[in-house]
Amino acid sequence: MRIISGTLRGLRLKSPKSMNIRPTSDRVKESVFNIINSNIADSFVLDLFSGTGSLGIECLSRGAYSCTFVDNSKESISILKENLNKARMLQKSDIIFSDVISALNKLAVKRDRFDIIFMDPPYLKKLIIPALETISKSEILEEDGIIIVEHDSKDVIPDKVGNLTKYREKQYSSTKISFFKWSE
Repeated sequence: MRIISGTLRGLRLKSPKSMNIRPTSDRVKESVFNIINSNIADSFVLDLFSGTGSLGIECLSRGAYSCTFVDNSKESISILKENLNKARMLQKSDIIFSDVISALNKLAVKRDRFDIIFMDPPYLKKLIIPALETISKSEILEEDGIIIVEHDSKDVIPDKVGNLTKYREKQYSSTKISFFKWSE
């Protein structure tokens, strides 16, 4: 696992020893970042189900202002902290050790807003729709912000969840990436 572009290009990130954490493949990550690259500079990023932090750290490398990482696994948080320290990006990061729904509710109370939200939950666990519903209700996504959801191709995700609309979808083998934005 490595950082693809930006100030940290080529930096190798620590990967998990166990199979409990499934990092985004470099091929999928490169494709996603080619699509969203123009949205990253000076953005506020939220990396849900962050695992090793690969997606959020990639954004920081490409000029994001800050990234908030959320995960409820002690192993993930430990690896994430090591990777942020190695990347020297701790000062641009917030780490929340919590389940995603609780974290989203806390961020909403604080009135935090994000330009880019990544979601990479464990596959086929029915975590995507509740998280999207919570994001829609909480209004933590900026008006022109985007949500990028990595999921198994067997996961059925509706085209509309609350005030969020799927506007693009890409498939890479058994992985799908769904892109959401605000709708009226």
